[in-house]
Amino acid sequence: MSASGGTKAIVAALGANLAIAASKFVAFAFSGSSSMLAEGVHSLADSGNQALLLVGGKKAQREATPQHPFGYGRERYIYAFLVSIVLFSVGGMFAIYEGYEKIKHPHQIEHWYWPVGVLVFAIIAEGFSFRTAIRESNPLRGEHSWTEFVRRAKAPELPVVLLEDLGALVGLILALGGVGLALLTDDGVWDGIGTLCIGVLLVLIALVLAAETKSLLLGEAATAEDVRKIEAAVVDGESVTHVIHMRTLHLGPEELLVAAKIAVQHDDTASQVATAINAAEARIRTAVPIARVIYLEPDIYSEAEAAKGSDREATPGGPAQHPTEH
Repeated sequence: MSASGGTKAIVAALGANLAIAASKFVAFAFSGSSSMLAEGVHSLADSGNQALLLVGGKKAQREATPQHPFGYGRERYIYAFLVSIVLFSVGGMFAIYEGYEKIKHPHQIEHWYWPVGVLVFAIIAEGFSFRTAIRESNPLRGEHSWTEFVRRAKAPELPVVLLEDLGALVGLILALGGVGLALLTDDGVWDGIGTLCIGVLLVLIALVLAAETKSLLLGEAATAEDVRKIEAAVVDGESVTHVIHMRTLHLGPEELLVAAKIAVQHDDTASQVATAINAAEARIRTAVPIARVIYLEPDIYSEAEAAKGSDREATPGGPAQHPTEH
């Protein structure tokens, strides 16, 4: 997995979640707190999720084969989507069920110092993991907001870890609030309410992750910034005069397919056109290094055809399409 895959953030989150999960299960055994049980399952599910992300990153590195000529870059999207499913089912739905049962059949929390101590430890550990994920994400995020970063990122690992860690921290605060109110009021219902809130939070995060990774699985175009760079690199004003139309597609987080119909001089020889195409491909790879698969089709520019607009049915396709900001 490349550096942008956030391996350091994944490993930090995995280590923190394994330690936290063990401590939460111990606290549940001594206190009987359902919030602790739900949080323990949540941390265990998160640990499995980080393992899935590491496996996906490893599988994505396989070389292309005749059956899969564009490689296995999308393995990372598949495993990220699996993470959202695990978070929804094992994390969120289990916590909702456990919270409902606790509200229906409340019981007092015993040995209160166990859950409180574990929650404080978990908040510190998750805070460390979250801080690592933020530091790994900042160079890629640039000037974009965190919401834009999660929505625009083509590498799924860092957004997944960020949302998991954020959900874990908020969940721990909810669990601490539920346990605290249960102890103050001597009413175990509050512990169940805290567990229920944790479950709802995890389900919402899982739905966000599923929506974003589904979009990546379906195939997203290059960012608007990369499209502009590619268009500027293709046209040299001499041998290549226009981009008639262009399509881009992410084959993986760090691999972009570019297919374009370009306008060349009408009196150029075949040799000159071939030279122009090769030069244009070299310029594209220099401008956008992840553009590794490039197909350029030469044509003669027509004002009448270009005026038809960007309709896919227009021949030869009209102006280049610009992807919407995602």
